[in-house]
Amino acid sequence: MKKIQLICCLLFLSGLVSAQVNREEYLKDIKLELVKEWPKNRTINLVFHGHSVPSGYFRTPQVNTLDAYPQLVLKALKASYPHAVINVIVTAIGGENSVNGEKRFEKDVLIHQPDVLFIDYALNDRGPGLEAAKAAWEKMIRAALAKGIKVILLSPSADLSEDIQSDAAPLAKHTKQIREMADAFKVGFSDSYSQFKAVQPLKDYMSQGNHPNKEGHELIAKEIVRWFK
Repeated sequence: MKKIQLICCLLFLSGLVSAQVNREEYLKDIKLELVKEWPKNRTINLVFHGHSVPSGYFRTPQVNTLDAYPQLVLKALKASYPHAVINVIVTAIGGENSVNGEKRFEKDVLIHQPDVLFIDYALNDRGPGLEAAKAAWEKMIRAALAKGIKVILLSPSADLSEDIQSDAAPLAKHTKQIREMADAFKVGFSDSYSQFKAVQPLKDYMSQGNHPNKEGHELIAKEIVRWFK
């Protein structure tokens, strides 16, 4: 009986692993473009869609654009790909959730013809809730995939009002849902939430209760850059 249970467990775990996108392979075509030199290279558009964190809000109303993770990603990628032309486009709006972000997705995001799209809304999706957020994220994912765009979903950064170590915390539940969507759609998943869970004290990575400081943004950026290794 124990052997049967063990086999079932292993099959279940192997199913979970097979559902995850291969990090080294997913952006293979993009990485090949990034190493090309002029005149064979082209501009690679990275679009960051979401709320106040990718927008660069630190201690509101201060906006530290150059210390926010989209720009930190650009800096890191340029160090690895010195011949690449990389265009970072931030379509994020402070205070917005995914329900509203989906409504402007075509005119504000797809118009930029992203090569890679990053979606980061979970922090504000606690407002509309899991079901509404899932519907909005899925619409954006489907629209992007229909255009042949590579998509990477971000789990949330931290909020000091929640216990980040608790699986019952709202952001933990959104993280689980985002991971499941990434598996279902075979797109990338960048787990910012796990990076914040691993650091202590958490407040040293936050500029205010719900916004990371530069050190916090570096955690997010490092997790994203792993997809381009």
